Amino acid sequence: MEEASESRSEAAEASRSPQTAAETEQLRGWSEAQFRHYSFATRPIARLRHGDPRAEELLENEEPVVLTDTNLVYPALKWDLDYLQENIGSGDFSVYRASTHKFLYYDEKKMANVKNFKPKSSREEMKFRDFMAQLQETEQQGGGERLYLQQTLNDTVGRKIVVDFLGFNWNWINRQQTKRGWGQLTSNLLLIGMEGNVTPAHYDEQQNFFAQIKGYKRCILFSPDQFECLYPYPVHHPCDRQSQVDFDNPDYEKFPNFQNIVGYETVVGPGDVLYIPMYWWHHIESLLNGGITITVNFWYKGAPTPKRIEYPLKAHQKVAVMRNIEKMLGEALGNPQEVGPLLNMMIKGRYD
Repeated sequence: MEEASESRSEAAEASRSPQTAAETEQLRGWSEAQFRHYSFATRPIARLRHGDPRAEELLENEEPVVLTDTNLVYPALKWDLDYLQENIGSGDFSVYRASTHKFLYYDEKKMANVKNFKPKSSREEMKFRDFMAQLQETEQQGGGERLYLQQTLNDTVGRKIVVDFLGFNWNWINRQQTKRGWGQLTSNLLLIGMEGNVTPAHYDEQQNFFAQIKGYKRCILFSPDQFECLYPYPVHHPCDRQSQVDFDNPDYEKFPNFQNIVGYETVVGPGDVLYIPMYWWHHIESLLNGGITITVNFWYKGAPTPKRIEYPLKAHQKVAVMRNIEKMLGEALGNPQEVGPLLNMMIKGRYD
């Protein structure tokens, strides 16, 4: 009976009229026509109410989930560019400028490690009013140039923003921090992006509640056990923790394992909170023709390393171990370029 019911459901889904599909898109606020196209398959990330036992299980197992009713950033849902310009204060904001839609992160402190390294975006410090003026100018001119504001919320913000911030659902998120045994909240990052902006696949060494405020973002996540499919840059490279693979045009000769990648996908809209577990890769895009997007990240240090390690190691533990080995060898040798050949010499013929 259950199989028959599922078949009827699938048949009903397949027979939906174009009008019904259009109404559904209008109701949810976005369309798949606003997605960029990639070569790999994806599975949906669960969308659940925060009190659902399944949501609790996913959080406990450090697996991604979209929570639809936390009210985490409810006071900020009124934020738009005009409100922010009027109330955010006179502090400086980090604004990245790129000549394409991709904003590949890089660590400025590591730039000296790679000869002739040229970042694909540039960072500028400016007042919010100047960001607004440049944003308007960039949108009017069209072309390829894009802007992306990425700034930690700090004590320079205006009184109304402080009131909104204090009105966040700290009771709920503090309970999550306590239950999971996480460390302290390290930062709240405000992200304001143009439509079509893309943050290419990377992973963070912190737990992240990704709270959407304005517009829609498509989020594609990959488990830490797909590390070898995403070919991260070396630890000492400025683009550490970023994938070397160009999702728009993957080079399968150079990165053959990328053909085996499988993603987990969702679209988050105003009020949604996506849990991005530590060491999970994430590729984030503001939808095409979707207007400005506004997001606030809540980043927490992970739980302390257990005193006793249990085997087999979990995927994220393996990533942490690999990072530590790569760091220590690079520092000991005084030349990060020697790490790969040395590891190859140590392992080849002994463990394979």
